[in-house]
Amino acid sequence: MADKAYITPNVLKWARESAKMTEEIAAAKVSVPVDRLKEWEAGISQPTIRQAQTLAKTYKRPFALFFLPEAPRDFHPLQDFRKSGSKSLTTSSIFIIREIQQKQAWISDVYSENQEEKLVFVGRFSINDNPQTVAKDILDTLKINPASYKTDNPIKEWIDAAEKMGIFVSRTSFIHSRLKLDLEELQGFAIADPLAPFVFVNSDDWNAPQLFTLVHELAHIWIAETGISNEVEPDLKLKDKFHPIELFCNEVAANALIPKEIVLSFDSKSFQTSKDVFKVAKQLGVSSFALLVRALNLNIISTPAYQKLKKQADIDYAEYLKREAEKKAKQKENDKPSGPNYFLLQLNRNSRLFTQTVLDAFRGGYIEPTMASNLLNVQVNKFSKLESQLFR
Repeated sequence: MADKAYITPNVLKWARESAKMTEEIAAAKVSVPVDRLKEWEAGISQPTIRQAQTLAKTYKRPFALFFLPEAPRDFHPLQDFRKSGSKSLTTSSIFIIREIQQKQAWISDVYSENQEEKLVFVGRFSINDNPQTVAKDILDTLKINPASYKTDNPIKEWIDAAEKMGIFVSRTSFIHSRLKLDLEELQGFAIADPLAPFVFVNSDDWNAPQLFTLVHELAHIWIAETGISNEVEPDLKLKDKFHPIELFCNEVAANALIPKEIVLSFDSKSFQTSKDVFKVAKQLGVSSFALLVRALNLNIISTPAYQKLKKQADIDYAEYLKREAEKKAKQKENDKPSGPNYFLLQLNRNSRLFTQTVLDAFRGGYIEPTMASNLLNVQVNKFSKLESQLFR
């Protein structure tokens, strides 16, 4: 007979509920009837050690936590700046937020113990400041010029620049292969800590909207407003439904990515057709929609022109998505491997800066192998493969 795990029932229930997981899903993970799980959570019976370990892994909690006398104090939920009526955060979103909070708390504690200096730009401004001023300070601090990116991949330049200044940037679209992040639910969030600020961007989108999300979240850092964002390129008709902080950070992002002087430097021919708009948008690393909204706000195009160009841009985008889907289907038919490198995915998920910091601490003997592995989501014997991605 398998050994029983004499866990604390209310802690087991708390772990499931904090993971936003239903009784049915949790029971299925350990192949037991729902009534059996309810008995465990009520203290009527106990799971086996293996079953409890499986639940700990499912809920992404340490196994030892189940034996605490009461539920521990968890990380505080991030403030939700999303508009009213947004989709409720589900298991995948809860897990990625908790994961980033754990990483952020660890690195912040390390920096605090080492008496690292606080980053002066965190909270340098507030929502009462001019968005143009905040945007200029972000560009100056990160030494970025949107008029002359060094490559055709602006988001990489922005991430590299942010991490050089001590901002950790995490990007992923999944927890594991069967648990993906919902873009409509979570586009990004920021933790505005003066020692170790963290930015998360849902990568289940094209680079242009990802870049806008990234700079939007950087604006959160600059005004020290920790929280969750979504729909960072809002429809003008729904503008009144958005939180003032979200609207402010959108203004900052628009001014940083699409400065007024740059937009005005393009002649009128740049806004005649959707293809003209796309060409300019691609040059700036933003979406056609973001550029059109900016041009409208700057009175470069009229409302009727905006509506006409946006409608055509939507059609062009739908056709583009169709072509991409066909391309992927063809690759699959030809059995051509098209999936990204696992270690590169983990590197982006952890943040390059965070990965390097943890690896340095591990190599220096400052943290145990288990801790390093947990922080990086990679087995210790695979660290060399992860590290090789840092220098590509």
